[in-house]
Amino acid sequence: MIENHRPETIYGTTIVTVRKGGKVVIAGDGQVSLGNTVIKGNARKVRRIGKDGQVLTGFAGATADAFTLLDRLEKKLEQYPDQLMRACVELAKDWRTDKYLRNLEAMMLVADRDTTLCVTGNGDVLEPEGGIMAIGSGGNYALAAARALSDSKLEAEAIARKAMEIAASICIYTNDNLVVESMDAAS
Repeated sequence: MIENHRPETIYGTTIVTVRKGGKVVIAGDGQVSLGNTVIKGNARKVRRIGKDGQVLTGFAGATADAFTLLDRLEKKLEQYPDQLMRACVELAKDWRTDKYLRNLEAMMLVADRDTTLCVTGNGDVLEPEGGIMAIGSGGNYALAAARALSDSKLEAEAIARKAMEIAASICIYTNDNLVVESMDAAS
Protein backbone atom coordinates (compact mmCIF):
# COMPACT_ATOMS: atom_id res chain seq x y z
CA MET A 1 0.00 0.00 0.00
CA ILE A 2 1.20 3.49 -0.80
CA GLU A 3 1.81 5.51 2.35
CA ASN A 4 -0.61 8.45 2.57
CA HIS A 5 -2.53 7.06 -0.41
CA ARG A 6 -5.06 9.55 -1.73
CA PRO A 7 -7.69 8.08 -4.08
CA GLU A 8 -7.99 11.33 -6.04
CA THR A 9 -4.29 11.29 -6.93
CA ILE A 10 -2.98 9.67 -10.10
CA TYR A 11 -0.53 6.88 -9.31
CA GLY A 12 1.37 4.32 -11.26
CA THR A 13 4.45 3.86 -13.29
CA THR A 14 7.52 1.78 -13.31
CA ILE A 15 10.61 2.94 -15.15
CA VAL A 16 13.87 0.96 -15.26
CA THR A 17 17.20 1.66 -16.92
CA VAL A 18 19.91 -0.87 -17.67
CA ARG A 19 23.41 -0.17 -19.02
CA LYS A 20 25.22 -3.34 -20.12
CA GLY A 21 27.22 -4.73 -23.02
CA GLY A 22 27.56 -1.50 -24.96
CA LYS A 23 23.84 -0.63 -24.74
CA VAL A 24 21.73 1.61 -22.54
CA VAL A 25 18.00 0.97 -22.24
CA ILE A 26 15.10 2.71 -20.54
CA ALA A 27 11.80 0.82 -20.28
CA GLY A 28 8.50 1.92 -18.79
CA ASP A 29 4.97 0.63 -18.45
CA GLY A 30 1.84 2.36 -19.70
CA GLN A 31 -0.53 2.29 -16.74
CA VAL A 32 -2.02 5.38 -15.17
CA SER A 33 -4.26 4.78 -12.15
CA LEU A 34 -6.67 7.05 -10.33
CA GLY A 35 -7.44 5.50 -6.98
CA ASN A 36 -8.32 1.88 -7.65
CA THR A 37 -9.18 2.48 -11.32
CA VAL A 38 -6.91 2.16 -14.34
CA ILE A 39 -7.73 5.25 -16.40
CA LYS A 40 -5.18 4.64 -19.15
CA GLY A 41 -3.21 1.56 -20.02
CA ASN A 42 -0.99 2.79 -22.83
CA ALA A 43 0.59 6.04 -21.65
CA ARG A 44 4.00 6.76 -23.16
CA LYS A 45 6.34 7.60 -20.28
CA VAL A 46 9.59 6.79 -22.08
CA ARG A 47 10.82 8.93 -24.95
CA ARG A 48 13.81 10.46 -26.71
CA ILE A 49 14.64 14.14 -26.32
CA GLY A 50 17.46 16.51 -27.20
CA LYS A 51 19.38 17.02 -30.39
CA ASP A 52 18.66 14.08 -32.72
CA GLY A 53 16.96 12.20 -29.86
CA GLN A 54 20.28 11.40 -28.23
CA VAL A 55 18.89 11.42 -24.68
CA LEU A 56 16.55 8.73 -23.39
CA THR A 57 14.10 9.72 -20.67
CA GLY A 58 11.52 8.00 -18.52
CA PHE A 59 9.33 9.68 -15.93
CA ALA A 60 7.23 8.72 -12.96
CA GLY A 61 4.76 10.93 -11.15
CA ALA A 62 2.19 13.45 -12.25
CA THR A 63 2.10 13.51 -16.05
CA ALA A 64 1.71 17.28 -16.49
CA ASP A 65 4.54 17.84 -14.03
CA ALA A 66 6.75 15.37 -15.87
CA PHE A 67 6.11 17.07 -19.23
CA THR A 68 7.00 20.41 -17.68
CA LEU A 69 10.28 18.92 -16.47
CA LEU A 70 11.00 17.26 -19.82
CA ASP A 71 10.50 20.61 -21.54
CA ARG A 72 12.84 22.29 -19.05
CA LEU A 73 15.44 19.55 -19.50
CA GLU A 74 15.31 19.98 -23.28
CA LYS A 75 16.00 23.70 -22.83
CA LYS A 76 18.93 22.90 -20.53
CA LEU A 77 20.29 20.47 -23.13
CA GLU A 78 20.12 23.26 -25.73
CA GLN A 79 21.98 25.52 -23.34
CA TYR A 80 24.57 22.81 -22.48
CA PRO A 81 24.82 20.62 -25.60
CA ASP A 82 26.36 17.18 -25.11
CA GLN A 83 26.58 17.80 -21.34
CA LEU A 84 23.81 15.69 -19.83
CA MET A 85 25.23 15.87 -16.30
CA ARG A 86 25.47 19.66 -16.39
CA ALA A 87 21.98 20.01 -17.87
CA CYS A 88 20.52 17.76 -15.16
CA VAL A 89 22.34 19.56 -12.34
CA GLU A 90 21.07 22.90 -13.63
CA LEU A 91 17.52 21.48 -13.90
CA ALA A 92 17.74 20.11 -10.34
CA LYS A 93 18.89 23.51 -9.07
CA ASP A 94 15.94 25.22 -10.75
CA TRP A 95 13.56 22.51 -9.59
CA ARG A 96 14.65 22.94 -5.99
CA THR A 97 14.74 26.73 -5.88
CA ASP A 98 11.98 27.91 -8.25
CA LYS A 99 8.70 28.50 -6.41
CA TYR A 100 6.61 27.03 -9.25
CA LEU A 101 8.86 24.07 -10.05
CA ARG A 102 9.30 23.16 -6.38
CA ASN A 103 5.69 21.91 -6.31
CA LEU A 104 6.08 19.51 -9.23
CA GLU A 105 5.68 15.85 -8.32
CA ALA A 106 7.71 13.70 -10.67
CA MET A 107 11.04 11.92 -11.05
CA MET A 108 13.06 11.23 -14.16
CA LEU A 109 15.60 8.73 -15.39
CA VAL A 110 17.76 10.10 -18.19
CA ALA A 111 20.56 8.54 -20.19
CA ASP A 112 22.84 9.27 -23.10
CA ARG A 113 25.77 7.32 -24.54
CA ASP A 114 27.96 8.11 -21.54
CA THR A 115 25.79 8.82 -18.50
CA THR A 116 22.70 7.54 -16.70
CA LEU A 117 21.05 9.72 -14.05
CA CYS A 118 18.02 9.97 -11.80
CA VAL A 119 16.79 13.53 -11.27
CA THR A 120 14.44 14.34 -8.38
CA GLY A 121 12.65 17.37 -6.99
CA ASN A 122 14.80 17.20 -3.87
CA GLY A 123 17.73 18.43 -5.94
CA ASP A 124 19.20 14.96 -6.35
CA VAL A 125 21.12 13.99 -9.48
CA LEU A 126 22.11 10.38 -8.87
CA GLU A 127 24.12 7.88 -10.90
CA PRO A 128 23.09 4.23 -10.65
CA GLU A 129 25.10 1.46 -9.04
CA GLY A 130 26.07 -1.17 -11.56
CA GLY A 131 24.34 0.63 -14.41
CA ILE A 132 20.84 -0.19 -13.13
CA MET A 133 18.24 2.13 -11.62
CA ALA A 134 14.44 2.19 -11.33
CA ILE A 135 11.75 4.62 -10.18
CA GLY A 136 8.01 4.65 -9.68
CA SER A 137 5.51 2.56 -7.80
CA GLY A 138 6.98 -0.71 -9.06
CA GLY A 139 10.53 0.61 -9.18
CA ASN A 140 11.85 -1.47 -6.30
CA TYR A 141 10.53 -4.66 -7.89
CA ALA A 142 12.06 -3.82 -11.27
CA LEU A 143 15.33 -2.78 -9.64
CA ALA A 144 15.63 -6.04 -7.69
CA ALA A 145 14.79 -8.12 -10.75
CA ALA A 146 17.23 -6.23 -13.01
CA ARG A 147 20.03 -6.55 -10.46
CA ALA A 148 19.39 -10.27 -10.12
CA LEU A 149 19.50 -10.67 -13.91
CA SER A 150 22.51 -8.43 -14.50
CA ASP A 151 25.04 -11.26 -14.07
CA SER A 152 23.20 -13.43 -16.60
CA LYS A 153 23.98 -13.68 -20.31
CA LEU A 154 20.94 -11.56 -21.12
CA GLU A 155 21.51 -8.29 -22.96
CA ALA A 156 20.44 -4.93 -21.51
CA GLU A 157 17.09 -4.81 -23.31
CA ALA A 158 16.16 -8.37 -22.33
CA ILE A 159 17.01 -7.59 -18.69
CA ALA A 160 14.88 -4.42 -18.75
CA ARG A 161 11.94 -6.23 -20.33
CA LYS A 162 12.11 -9.14 -17.87
CA ALA A 163 12.45 -6.76 -14.90
CA MET A 164 9.37 -4.87 -16.08
CA GLU A 165 7.47 -8.13 -16.54
CA ILE A 166 8.29 -9.11 -12.95
CA ALA A 167 7.31 -5.67 -11.61
CA ALA A 168 3.99 -5.81 -13.50
CA SER A 169 3.23 -9.19 -11.93
CA ILE A 170 3.70 -7.75 -8.41
CA CYS A 171 2.76 -4.04 -8.46
CA ILE A 172 -0.92 -3.24 -9.05
CA TYR A 173 0.07 0.19 -10.44
CA THR A 174 2.25 -1.32 -13.20
CA ASN A 175 1.13 -3.06 -16.38
CA ASP A 176 2.92 -5.02 -19.11
CA ASN A 177 2.27 -2.49 -21.89
CA LEU A 178 5.91 -1.48 -22.35
CA VAL A 179 7.70 1.28 -24.18
CA VAL A 180 11.40 0.55 -24.55
CA GLU A 181 14.05 2.88 -25.95
CA SER A 182 17.70 1.92 -26.38
CA MET A 183 20.91 3.24 -27.85
CA ASP A 184 24.53 2.28 -28.14
CA ALA A 185 26.54 3.27 -25.09
CA ALA A 186 30.06 4.64 -25.21
CA SER A 187 32.73 1.97 -25.21
